[in-house]
Amino acid sequence: MERSIIKIILIPFLSLLIGIVESNDDVNNFGLIVHGGAGSFSGLDENTLNSYKSGIDQALAAGYEVLEQGGSSLDAVTSAVIILEDLPLFNAGKGSVYTEIETQEMDSSIMDGKSGKGGAVAGVSKVKNPIALARKVMEETEHVMLIGKGAEKFAKKVGVELVDPSYFYSEKNLNRVRKSKKDRKLGTVGAAALDQYGNLAAATSTGGRTNKMTGRVGDSPILGAGTWAQNELCAVSGTGHGEYFMRLLTAADVCKLMEYSSLSLEESANSVVNKLTESGAEGGIISIDSHGNISAVFNTKAMARGYKTKEISKTIKIYKDN
Repeated sequence: MERSIIKIILIPFLSLLIGIVESNDDVNNFGLIVHGGAGSFSGLDENTLNSYKSGIDQALAAGYEVLEQGGSSLDAVTSAVIILEDLPLFNAGKGSVYTEIETQEMDSSIMDGKSGKGGAVAGVSKVKNPIALARKVMEETEHVMLIGKGAEKFAKKVGVELVDPSYFYSEKNLNRVRKSKKDRKLGTVGAAALDQYGNLAAATSTGGRTNKMTGRVGDSPILGAGTWAQNELCAVSGTGHGEYFMRLLTAADVCKLMEYSSLSLEESANSVVNKLTESGAEGGIISIDSHGNISAVFNTKAMARGYKTKEISKTIKIYKDN
């Protein structure tokens, strides 16, 4: 009699649990999209183009593995951006371009769509991986942004790796700033992710614009401008002429159009990039929504990007079609 009662109570309960697991496995999409900057990418030989694609592939693989193993969207975008910061080909971390006085000043930000919290650093020159420090700002302080020496002091305190500025030395980038004071390099790196639990996150990192004024801060560390994540809507990372992204709140605008105008992710992203174009700005945005839909829209000749979701196979492109 007692065993029968136990069966009556436990079997429906266990069936309910199994049903929940099966349901989550069936419907919860997840995925990642990354970018390595927008621009012309003109005059590049096949080997260089393949190097860009390889870098995007490495970042995508690192971040997607986190998601596939049940990790958080925050961990996924952090892992992906760290890979890109460590590759000298991209304008972030080790590959950062030079200011007008031939120094390097890096900016970065990260945002958690679940909590609405974000962290950022700006004007750092000794932090090996600015995105790692931006995340520490979000998780271990009451602030959103730290800059310059204050940020580097905090990095030392929390154990984020500092390096001598010579680590970022690049003869190619030095020659670029010395050769042309009108260089239009639009490099930035970023990632946006949806994890298996429905949480969104975005991260962006950059060395800024070649020949920028020392002390200049662009959109990359500004929540709403270069980075935005909002659960139930989307996560966005931008690349381009930062001043316009700041004026138009480009990253947040993608999600807000979805929220208030009921646009799809693609419709919203296209609308936002059209605003950039109408304003005379160049750039692009990558985004992923709460259902795992992917978007990569840009008005330049190219934007290095890659994406993969549970439902979409790995795709890596630089130009519009390849």
